[in-house]
Amino acid sequence: MSKKVIIVILIIVICVILGIAFLYNKRKQNNLIIDNGIDKTNSDITDNNKNKVEEIKMDRIQIKVKDEILDVKLEDNSLVTAFVEKLKNGDITIQTHDYGNFEKIGSLGFSLPTNDTRITTEPGDLILYQGNQITLYYDTNTWNFTKLGKVQNLLQEELKNILGNGDVKLTFSLNKKQNDITFNFDTKVVKLN
Repeated sequence: MSKKVIIVILIIVICVILGIAFLYNKRKQNNLIIDNGIDKTNSDITDNNKNKVEEIKMDRIQIKVKDEILDVKLEDNSLVTAFVEKLKNGDITIQTHDYGNFEKIGSLGFSLPTNDTRITTEPGDLILYQGNQITLYYDTNTWNFTKLGKVQNLLQEELKNILGNGDVKLTFSLNKKQNDITFNFDTKVVKLN
């Protein structure tokens, strides 16, 4: 074989490899998956080289109690969707009081959708009661409730110590990691923290 034929074959092989790598990279960008404590969601693909903003399904919020930040894993229901929409307008702070030696309860000042079912709560459960009150359980109770979520990584005694005796303010906010906004400009990704 002549050197020219070998060079042409090498150029063709290199072009094929580069083409495959380009297509793989393009497909990976268009199917970007986010996994930072957030449900995995494919990014929206738009035509005409428009800016792309990924839609993220929220599955975590935070509760500030005194100087502590509690991580709450959310349920998947219409209550959570409505509550997260309210939180997008800013933090929600409620004054809670102790009730029955098993919960802290306080009025939201507005109503949210209910999906009540009979459940037995566990320490850390965050519940909507009567559509307009939030309850954070530090012990068990059985009733018809709509579950909002559950405080993560705390034992019952730790939660009781954080909540303390008597009234306590709870401030709900979106998980700061979920407030990150990512823009995808075809081949470049810019992440705002």
